[in-house]
Amino acid sequence: MATASVAFKSREDHRKQLELEEARKAGLAPAEVDEDGKEINPHIPQYMSSAPWYLNAERPSLKHQRKWKSDPNYTKSWYDRGAKIFQAEKYRKGACENCGAMTHDAKSCMERPRKKGAKWTNMHIAPDEKIETFELDYDGKRDRWNGYDASTYARVIERYEARDEARRKYLKEQQLKKLEEKNSKNEGEGEGEGGEISDEEDDDDALKVDEAKVDESKQMDFAKVEKRVRTTGGGSTGTVRNLRIREDTAKYLLNLDVNSAYYDPKTRSMREDPLPDADPNEKFYEGDNQYRMSGQALEFKQLNIHAWEAFDKGQDIHMQAAPSQAELLFKNYKVIKEKLKSKTKDTIMEKYGNAATEEEIPMELLLGQSERQVEYDRAGRIIKGMETSLPKSKYEEDVFINNHTSVWGSWWKDHQWGYKCCKQTIRNSYCTGAAGIEAAEAATDLMKSNIARKASSEDAPAPAREKKHVTWGTDVPEDLVLDEKLLTEALKKEEEKRREEKDERKRKYNVRWNDEVTAEEMEAYRMKRVHHDDPMKDFLN
Repeated sequence: MATASVAFKSREDHRKQLELEEARKAGLAPAEVDEDGKEINPHIPQYMSSAPWYLNAERPSLKHQRKWKSDPNYTKSWYDRGAKIFQAEKYRKGACENCGAMTHDAKSCMERPRKKGAKWTNMHIAPDEKIETFELDYDGKRDRWNGYDASTYARVIERYEARDEARRKYLKEQQLKKLEEKNSKNEGEGEGEGGEISDEEDDDDALKVDEAKVDESKQMDFAKVEKRVRTTGGGSTGTVRNLRIREDTAKYLLNLDVNSAYYDPKTRSMREDPLPDADPNEKFYEGDNQYRMSGQALEFKQLNIHAWEAFDKGQDIHMQAAPSQAELLFKNYKVIKEKLKSKTKDTIMEKYGNAATEEEIPMELLLGQSERQVEYDRAGRIIKGMETSLPKSKYEEDVFINNHTSVWGSWWKDHQWGYKCCKQTIRNSYCTGAAGIEAAEAATDLMKSNIARKASSEDAPAPAREKKHVTWGTDVPEDLVLDEKLLTEALKKEEEKRREEKDERKRKYNVRWNDEVTAEEMEAYRMKRVHHDDPMKDFLN
């Protein structure tokens, strides 16, 4: 095997090293040892501090692959909390402007902000804090109890001991109070009951509290089971109490039939009843579905249904987003529903009465006996003694409003209902009586005469007089006289104007306009104007 390459100062040193190795192989020279006093195998390179495991298991392992020497700089000490080192009397440059300490600045100062800082007042300079830096090793950085003072746990023990002492004292006072009440009661009853006193003494002994004895039901911790509790941070191990009694038969062992209720081992649930044909009084387990239809599960189901229905009707409610709001609205809904139900019940009872609370009906009414005499004919019809009663409807009858003496619908005319007393066809009208009837008839006669007069006038129409219209839309006055000479000149001007509009080259630069329009010019414009609706407009000019 090759040896490690080592740099020598001269050939002589190299030669001596080779002779020493030959002598060690022959057993004539002592073997080389390491820092721990163990031999170094010459067949292993010297950069490996010890032999591999497959060469010689008795030798040390590879120390170069792990940090086997402890660093002296590492420490397990912790910060001295609240320690102060020096308190100056004057403000120093670079110190905190608020309190005057050199170990921090004004931004990270933990004191209350002063009205005037120590930099300006030069008074009440705070002492400097003790600043420490530690170089922790791998375990020290990850030790959650690093720096914990075990003596502080004595406060926790004292608090619990004080609570137990107060509890024992309270129980003792309650027991003494019970004993005093029982003794005072026994003294009041007398001394004659000797046999009962012994029994009461036994009861008193049973009621005495032994401080060393603790209530098992309060201290029983059941069976602790370490389970993985789901949390938002990824889960943490917590203690969960197992409330199942070990003597109970497991639900999947109640019925071993393969076709019986299905047991889900993952969720440990059996929804159906494993023993449906057994006596209900003897069964202690009827399936998981029984819990869904009873107790608070049923109330929670009703709460969910109410939230869904309220959301469908437009109310801003969500069971998962705001459960407290949904529960409060459901409570208010139940209260309002009960009030409405009781109100409806009271209304019905007030209208129709309550036969259960009324007095008993007399026997003569129950048996149908009375003093009234009724005569019947051979056919069984009533002749005398009992008047025929008209059947009553559920609507109000014979109710007269607005001074009417008849009901609405007692009069009919021209496909309209009305009142017979005043012959009005408006439901909410006020009754006017005979005077209203006469006024209505007079109005009707007047309207008929007006219609007849209008019809006669329309039969012979007056001769229509032809009217002349001027261009601007008004009637031509009777005394309007047009000068033929001025009209001819106006027509010529209108033709020249139209020619200029067609040919832009003949239009002059300096054009003077006259806003005053004479009757002849207006007539010339009307005569020369093109009527777009005229079918012969294309043949003009």
